[in-house]
Amino acid sequence: MKVGKVPEAVLKRSVLKQIRTTRPEVLLGASVGEDCAALALQEDEIFVLSTDPITGTVKDMGRLAIAITLNDLASAGAEPVGVMLTFLLPERISEAKLRAMMEQAEEAAHAANVQIMGGHTEITKAVNQPVISVVGVGKAKRGQLVSTSGARPGMDIVLTKWIGLEGTQIIAKEREAELLAHFPSALVEEAKSFEQYLSVLPEAAVAVKSGVSAMHDVTEGGIFGALWEMAESSGVGLEIDIKKIPIRQETVEVCEFFDINPYELISSGSMLMASTDGNGLVRALEAEGIHAVCIGKATEGNDRVLLASGERRFLEPPKTDELFKVV
Repeated sequence: MKVGKVPEAVLKRSVLKQIRTTRPEVLLGASVGEDCAALALQEDEIFVLSTDPITGTVKDMGRLAIAITLNDLASAGAEPVGVMLTFLLPERISEAKLRAMMEQAEEAAHAANVQIMGGHTEITKAVNQPVISVVGVGKAKRGQLVSTSGARPGMDIVLTKWIGLEGTQIIAKEREAELLAHFPSALVEEAKSFEQYLSVLPEAAVAVKSGVSAMHDVTEGGIFGALWEMAESSGVGLEIDIKKIPIRQETVEVCEFFDINPYELISSGSMLMASTDGNGLVRALEAEGIHAVCIGKATEGNDRVLLASGERRFLEPPKTDELFKVV
């Protein structure tokens, strides 16, 4: 396609026509020529906004764009309402590929009852592969907002599901042929299926009801990055038992094959939480079928300590995600 805005006919049939999910809060949504969206909330509700780009993969971009943004909103205790999507596309892209990304995005949005409210679609020389930038809009009751900075000394640190889920499934899809030459097809297929675990909306809903004090979804930088960010934001130290951090065997195998660190691998699908009653939170999550583990505690001071087989080492600030070494 030619550089510039996509033609109106393409916009209508391959972008706007794919949007089918609507929300009553949205007063003005996606349409030709509309530069803004408009929402109406109740007097006791507040807007919660999030923004994220999808750049680490070209497969399942539409689906990931929605999932990652909704996870950010959920980590603040908000109910997702809508998203705005900006597609920056290379000249060589086909209309069929654009339509497929929009179909993925709408499928994921519909599953979460979220409306794609608008955005922008452009062909540009500035990119050599598709980039999707997402703005997410959610709502929360006043006084019920949850932040990353709510951890306090003595609180339990809880982690849901398993680390490395997003990174594992991206690598399994992007480097499938290499993995199949080394591993049984069942392992590779299972790794690819990890996308089913990427939403943290269910655990966020349980956590909010349980009075969680802080939440942070584990994304770029992996669990080590998320732990550092929660501690830095909250002004606390940490004592974390590495052996308690849950990880799937498929992730272990994929990471060993490509010689990358699973603890620094993008891990959407896993939520980090701080609670005064970690064991109670774990039980509440397990009752809803969500695997969760207490992996340590927040402490006084600034020491962020990782414990492993009797050894103590200090957590470091987030590094470049291990995913970028592979894809």
